[in-house]
Amino acid sequence: MAFELSSFELSAVHWLALAVSILYMAYAEGYKGFHLGFAPRVVARATYLSANPRLLHVIFAPVFCMGYIHATKRRKLLSFGLTTMIICFVLIVRVLPQPWRGIVDAGVVTGLMLGIVSILFFHLQGLRFPGRMQVAIDLPE
Repeated sequence: MAFELSSFELSAVHWLALAVSILYMAYAEGYKGFHLGFAPRVVARATYLSANPRLLHVIFAPVFCMGYIHATKRRKLLSFGLTTMIICFVLIVRVLPQPWRGIVDAGVVTGLMLGIVSILFFHLQGLRFPGRMQVAIDLPE
């Protein structure tokens, strides 16, 4: 949808909304959400899983790393709550007409790209400085 923006003649309001969408999502989703929260925790849980493999946890490694299984009650609630919120947001954005949907999607893509970079950053930090990452991995007692 973001690529479709090139086929629209955008007004000044559209360009302003695009800039705000990209900047806001880079900060809120990319930095605050991914870099400060999700990425370090996912990498720390993946590192824990590689050192303490259990068959079911390895089979379901993505959901383990994201905190859906083998996590504290609080972490599971937060993970499922955030997922529910994202699904609702996606359903709302899907009904927006172009170019507004593309404008929102451009911001989301920016945030997701920063999230991928954050995960890679923390993974490389973990490889370079093993044992120095001090992140709560929210394992059940």
